[in-house]
Amino acid sequence: MDDLALASYWHIDSAPARRRFAKSLLAWFAAAARDLPWRRTRDLYSIWVSEIMLQQTQVATVVDYYERFLRAFPDCRSLAAADEAQVLRLWEGLGYYRRARQLHAAARQIVSQHSGQFPTTFDEVRALPGIGRYTAGAILSIGTDARLPILEANTIRLGCRLTGYQGDPASTAGQKHLWSFAEAILPMRQVGAFNQALMELGSTICKPREPACDQCPVAEFCQARAAGLTLQIPTATRKMQYEDIAEIAVVVRHGPAVLVRQCQPGERWAGLWDFPRFVGTAEAIPQRVAELTGNKIAPGARLTVLKHGVTRFRITLEVYAARLTGKRAATNTAVRWVDAAELAELPLSVTGRKIANLLAEESNGKPAESAVTIARSRPAIRRSLPSAAVRRG
Repeated sequence: MDDLALASYWHIDSAPARRRFAKSLLAWFAAAARDLPWRRTRDLYSIWVSEIMLQQTQVATVVDYYERFLRAFPDCRSLAAADEAQVLRLWEGLGYYRRARQLHAAARQIVSQHSGQFPTTFDEVRALPGIGRYTAGAILSIGTDARLPILEANTIRLGCRLTGYQGDPASTAGQKHLWSFAEAILPMRQVGAFNQALMELGSTICKPREPACDQCPVAEFCQARAAGLTLQIPTATRKMQYEDIAEIAVVVRHGPAVLVRQCQPGERWAGLWDFPRFVGTAEAIPQRVAELTGNKIAPGARLTVLKHGVTRFRITLEVYAARLTGKRAATNTAVRWVDAAELAELPLSVTGRKIANLLAEESNGKPAESAVTIARSRPAIRRSLPSAAVRRG
């Protein structure tokens, strides 16, 4: 570590100071840690599932998904043997579906290359699809106490404040500084608990806008607090610029069945099923549905309006009814006619599921909605930082 990095946190550079830092942090964590299901196990597979789910997703949201997922797929072999549709259906609503596909691919790699046992070396774990430096370090430190540093959204903020770092944490220099710091403060024992304590502290105490410095067990080591710069550190990132988009989704009926198509590679929600959907206006419904599905239809009334967000897009989705007027497509495997029971089993996009639920209510005797319904389903969004997984508290 260079002299500049050492100088930036000289106050915990001595071995006694590091021991005192770790002792204070671990004592706080033992008393204040949230009881989360992935903290009750040292099973590497289970920890891996939790770490992938926690990327860009709130802890409170993940708990139920995690427990359902492990009931369905308790180990690497069961996950590897599953159809992708099963995996995506259980992931439905968590968003960022690439994570689920990479998890599935990694399970198959573990079965083929590691006899179904989750690997235990950093290089082997790092070689799995969807696993970066942070995730590999988190899994192995939490599961085996391997002496590996971690760096994610909460510990980036914590590290910047503890060291008083006023540069851009996403820059090459910022990442080098923060990884060096994360490695320098690792204790010799209880590394898994220590790393979890860092994340917990960042999530529950060292918050972005309202840090509870008076409750922080390591406040004496914080240079940002000493300099009165807690709210200025870390340096603010550029705000996301959103683009407004108008989309149309079409519920095409033929008797008791409705028409759905599978999103293709390169499309949003690849691998999931959805109602025919396109960017445009209602006037284009017949032409676009024919292009997407090969069916001729007659559009009907507007059923609802859904507003949601996907990455940098703010989407207003108008949902229209339609009826089949031409021959149903029979050769396109990406297009299917399904009844209500099958629709419930297919993995759908969030708005696709909202439309399916609306149809289910209608079939159960509830009146169709005549007024426009505004349903907001924007996922929590945070800009990824180089070399650091994004994790929500």
